[in-house]
Amino acid sequence: MSTQALRFLTAGSVDDGKSTLIGRLLYDSRALLADQIGNLQARAGSAASRAAGGPDFDLSLLTDGLEAEREQGITIDVAYRYFATPRRKFIIADAPGHEQYTRNMVTAAAGSDAVVVLVDITKLDLQPGNPTVSLLAQTRRHALLAHLLRVPGIVFAVNKIDAVADPGRAFAAVQASLQAFARDAGIDVAAIVPVSALRGDNVVEPLRTPWYQGPSLLQVLHALPGLTEADASAASAGHGQALRLPVQYVTRAQQRSTPGVGEQPRSFWGRVAEGSVAVGDALKVFPSGELAKVTALQDANGPATRVAAGRSAGVVLDRQLDISRGDWLAAAGTLQPSRRFTAKLAWLDTEPATPGRKYLLRHGHRWVQARLADIQHRLDIHSLQPTEARTLDVNEIAEVTFELQQPLPLAPFSQHREAGALIVVDPTSHRTSGAVLVLAAQGEAA
Repeated sequence: MSTQALRFLTAGSVDDGKSTLIGRLLYDSRALLADQIGNLQARAGSAASRAAGGPDFDLSLLTDGLEAEREQGITIDVAYRYFATPRRKFIIADAPGHEQYTRNMVTAAAGSDAVVVLVDITKLDLQPGNPTVSLLAQTRRHALLAHLLRVPGIVFAVNKIDAVADPGRAFAAVQASLQAFARDAGIDVAAIVPVSALRGDNVVEPLRTPWYQGPSLLQVLHALPGLTEADASAASAGHGQALRLPVQYVTRAQQRSTPGVGEQPRSFWGRVAEGSVAVGDALKVFPSGELAKVTALQDANGPATRVAAGRSAGVVLDRQLDISRGDWLAAAGTLQPSRRFTAKLAWLDTEPATPGRKYLLRHGHRWVQARLADIQHRLDIHSLQPTEARTLDVNEIAEVTFELQQPLPLAPFSQHREAGALIVVDPTSHRTSGAVLVLAAQGEAA
């Protein structure tokens, strides 16, 4: 059992019960204050009886905070909620299920340790004698996106199990379909659990029934590993990863100068993406290629001798170099500049992606102009097979090639999360148009 805080996302199709599930977790784990419950009861009229010991208000109101969300009964923006049990702390992100808000789901998934993909069993075609069922497109899409973004723990929660006539047979059929889909997609599933978010079955307390003897959803969440800063540091040290630090901003010291640096040395601040940085290390600056040595370090607590991955560092160098936001500091010989790369592209814009068109790409803290050179193929989310495509429509996933106006220190996303992730922005509308995960970068002479 892990004691680290878990950041998890609820995803799935619209009206699958994501907001209600989060409300049930908060309510049944006693994470709500009396005044919160009172406000919700007043908003709901407080006239309903507490069926099966449940609350007399709409549980989804705990996350749907925007006025438009309450009016339409849907989730639009990502809502974050915090709660704790005696065993663990949790940070929950409630993502919208509508296809037009898939970009919000991607944003939340990028910073999550786990995702709970809800499957509404009442929406599936449960034919007697049929051992499997066809899953909804958005269920497949959200699971695939979480997998592409390397979310460590993927859990399927089969919701509304209380609303079917033969829950045991129905759950077995859905479970078989989810297992087959995950196997074909290469997804490592942490658990598949039946729940009733509305009634509370198997959410906090285990479901006691002959056809399911497994853990409740909360028990699964208690056991999932969380990727905290300490985990990131240990992982980096264990795999011998070299330093990669994208510079976010530059400050000039106000106190006494560091010996050997000169008056008012500059500190280059950023979150250490990989490896660690220590006083005395030799570094190379990207894109200039200049070499320098670390003479002093700071972290959030003040002066430091070493800062590891997952923590912010202020680096002072022994030379006055032209370094600004968007540059990278790295161990010498580890950053390979690239102007052309292949990648997985999740297209999130209503304006189709078209080969030959120019876009803006953001990598770390640097913006560059780029051209979508080619679409190799599009992924059919139903068959999971590559299909030919000349353009990409909203929510489609494809393998593509980009050409850059300026080189970037790219690396495969499967090995380097920071160096292998980019976002696409339409230069005309300034909309975030896509998420890019590097597969392979074509290097050039440094």
